[in-house]
Amino acid sequence: MRSLLQHVAEVAADYRASLPDRPVQAPTAPDTLLERFGGPLPRTGTPPAQVVDDLVAAAEGGLMSTAGPRYFGFVVGGALAAATAADVLAVGWDQAAFNNALSPAAVAAERAASGWLLELLGLPATATVGFVTGAQAGNTVGLAAGRHQVLRAAGWDVERDGLQGAPRVRVVAGDERHATIDRSARLLGLGTAAIEPVAADRNGAIDVAELRRVLAAGHGAPTVLCLQAGNVNTGACDDLRAAIALGREHGAWVHVDGAFGLWAAAAPGRAHLVEGVELADSWACDGHKWLNVPYDCGFAICAHPEVHVAAMNYTASYLTGSGGPVPMPGDLVLESSRRARGFAVWAALRELGADGMAELVERCCRLAARFAEGLAAHGLEIANDVVLNQVLVGFGDDTRTDAVIAAVQRDGTCWMGGTTWRGRRYMRIAVSNAMTTEDDVDRSVAAVLRAVDVV
Repeated sequence: MRSLLQHVAEVAADYRASLPDRPVQAPTAPDTLLERFGGPLPRTGTPPAQVVDDLVAAAEGGLMSTAGPRYFGFVVGGALAAATAADVLAVGWDQAAFNNALSPAAVAAERAASGWLLELLGLPATATVGFVTGAQAGNTVGLAAGRHQVLRAAGWDVERDGLQGAPRVRVVAGDERHATIDRSARLLGLGTAAIEPVAADRNGAIDVAELRRVLAAGHGAPTVLCLQAGNVNTGACDDLRAAIALGREHGAWVHVDGAFGLWAAAAPGRAHLVEGVELADSWACDGHKWLNVPYDCGFAICAHPEVHVAAMNYTASYLTGSGGPVPMPGDLVLESSRRARGFAVWAALRELGADGMAELVERCCRLAARFAEGLAAHGLEIANDVVLNQVLVGFGDDTRTDAVIAAVQRDGTCWMGGTTWRGRRYMRIAVSNAMTTEDDVDRSVAAVLRAVDVV
């Protein structure tokens, strides 16, 4: 085991060291990779060292440089050094972060990291934090808590009686909500038909006047209001203080999807974008975005611990150490068997500190603005107000835009994806990697301009 793990660490370290210079796009075709990994199931075993070497060889050319400084697709962070090492330890220790009977160290790390997270994000210190896979699970937990509370207020026990015969729950959300809200509504049995959309303003934030009208139209009905910190296309944040106040007037549970935008609270120069966020009832946030911890890691946060636990926990006679007065990590999430994500989060927050986290957010926002300025200077369309780390770039008609995106991806200098916003195709740039520098942005701008010239 010792020599095997030392070898794996060297391979991983060499890969990380190559990220600034290696092509971002994986060059090997998916079918070729499947051929390498495929074949019949072996009848006999293989020595572990050989298995590792075979795995490295099979993956060659099939790894996207998502951890590198010029990957700007989706909203993907890198992985800080301490967080990466902590995740390796978590795997080596093989701890299940369910309760103290399974891993008191994992529980302690999550509780300590939770306190630091709440402080950084400006959320109530008494809130509970569940460590989940990402914003999809975070949104699902938040909406489950909201479903519990609004139905309990209506005299219905959804955990006992289900949804058959229950009062109908409204889910009020912006037109430009993330699609995970819709899937959470499906998974929780509320259905997408329960979603009542609210128009967005010119940059993608919820229209507060229209929200007032939509909420008033269903006054008195059980309502979950979903707001957004960080529009997935534009980075725009809802007017949280005003929107939450409206939700309170109508007795709504207020959930904030802050997958990446919630981190604006950690940076003094951007915190105004999420002013009032602490007044909500629940929040979802990712760690594998701006916190730059390895995949997968996110947070389901709730201002009402008893509601959080009621919506999530379960008991069984064999679950030693559960069901006590203090919630265990397993009482706050959808999974029982899950890895100890808290070690990497704790390590990342120790590595960065509050000042480092603020600087990381501010730097990524400045680099996004540099992208916009550099591309606009050459006559390209910037479709959004760049308020956080998202930039939308247009290249004329939709066909040309998709062709430029494909050419950039083939070039390998950087990687950006495409999106459709307001009925048009755009290149979507998201800057959230701690390794990204001004030089990386300038090299990427040059790559985009090269693509424009050849398309």
